Amino acid sequence: MRALSAPWPYSSCMTRILAIANQKGGVAKTTTVESLGAALADLDVSVLVVDLDPQGCLTFSLGHDPDQLETSVHDVLLGDAEITDVLLDTEDNVTLLPATIDLAGAEALLLMRPGREYALKRALAEVSEDFDVILVDCPPSLGVLTLNGLTAADEVIVPLQCETLAHRGVGQLLRTVSEVQQITNPSLTMLGAVATLFDARTTHSRDVLSDVSDRYDLAVLSPPIPRTVRFAEASASGTSVMRGRKNKGATAYRELAENLWKYWDAGQQVQTFDLV
Repeated sequence: MRALSAPWPYSSCMTRILAIANQKGGVAKTTTVESLGAALADLDVSVLVVDLDPQGCLTFSLGHDPDQLETSVHDVLLGDAEITDVLLDTEDNVTLLPATIDLAGAEALLLMRPGREYALKRALAEVSEDFDVILVDCPPSLGVLTLNGLTAADEVIVPLQCETLAHRGVGQLLRTVSEVQQITNPSLTMLGAVATLFDARTTHSRDVLSDVSDRYDLAVLSPPIPRTVRFAEASASGTSVMRGRKNKGATAYRELAENLWKYWDAGQQVQTFDLV
């Protein structure tokens, strides 16, 4: 497994923008953004989370009803609202740029505009100095919205469900990342994958991760995120899994947050999961 070291010299005052992307649905992208954001906030890191999914699952999970919002990231991307007027507070101590179903129409509207891939990057530039970390929840597709997320980001993490067909789509996503690096964001870095819905009791999960890691030369960040019903319960309650009773999912995301923050803030090597 290849080691990942932070760029050096590193300025701890820089805002880090991390895109969470995988065009395959049901791999815990939203859960990762929500839980990682809350875990970083618990470390006294100022966090902005961006919901780029028209389904608005992140927005709902953080306690806001997308159907009741008058403005969202849709209006920001199209230049119809200032980002500072759209941001919302949450009980998880992260700031939210919410999404509504209107975002589904943004794909077609942005396609007709020059520089469409840079819409989110321009918007985030107006508030980036107010946050240490910005997490972008990309939709389950490789359309204009995901391209906006990747163009705005410094780094990418791929949530990877530990099942036989996990590798499907990973190659396509990596090709998209490569194209973004060549065209709209040369500094974009593939940080690695995060194993989600991980069952430590089986060798199958490790075999899947090992296959994907070897096939695509993709680092798997530590720790893996275990499967637990607490994720579904937390989303239904409008708060992250980090709140309430202690559970193994929250513990894993806290360790991942600490791992990433040490990488960003202190230039330490990112810890990877031992697949052997």
